[in-house]
Amino acid sequence: MSTKYPGGFITKSPVAPTSSAASGMWTLDQAMQLQKQGNWPSPPPTVIGQAFGGGYYAGQIGVSGVATHYIVVGPVSTAQNTNKQYKTSATSTTGASSDIDGPANSAAMNASNHPAAFFCEGLTIGGFTDWYMPAKNELEVCYYNLKPTTTANNTAAGINANAVPARASNYTTGDPAQTTASAFVTSTGAEAFAQTYYWSSTEATSSTGWRQRFTVGTQNGYQKNYGIYVRAIRRVAV
Repeated sequence: MSTKYPGGFITKSPVAPTSSAASGMWTLDQAMQLQKQGNWPSPPPTVIGQAFGGGYYAGQIGVSGVATHYIVVGPVSTAQNTNKQYKTSATSTTGASSDIDGPANSAAMNASNHPAAFFCEGLTIGGFTDWYMPAKNELEVCYYNLKPTTTANNTAAGINANAVPARASNYTTGDPAQTTASAFVTSTGAEAFAQTYYWSSTEATSSTGWRQRFTVGTQNGYQKNYGIYVRAIRRVAV
């Protein structure tokens, strides 16, 4: 059964707190109660950087420019680690080849010999347990929409078929610009990405994983058994 959230959001009906389940209709008071309990969906996010889904809205991902999911970046205080290896050895990883399916990549590495993914998979934040290590193209969307600095972009980077809208051309020096989300601005924002490299969950070669640089936007392979930053995300279906 489906029902309509007062703001227009459609979802499967949760279990009602009263006998209104018999009719399949909730009163506004019941809807608000369900939302407080965490069983009713929040309205879709509209502003980059706004609080949403246990973290902060970072944009959309999709296929052929059509959005399939919202990306939620976890809080710095709980979802970020400054020194995690992709893998404890520079050897091949099975099941982590996707540029977009971060949940699948991360789940395939949910073991202690893959410290970065293991960290992300073990998180519970805001009542959510589906945090994971972002795939290469998911992490690039985070850079594009939440770029922390005014540093000029590398114009040899930026193509992303899974961005919304899809990007078939590289960055210019000024696009993307520094984010307008104040919490994500370097030096002043508590949630800003560090001016350094972050692991993605996408394997580059048998001995390297893709990483994203949050100063100029480049992505490159880096030896798996070296420690760098990682920050967990989750996704919400559009």
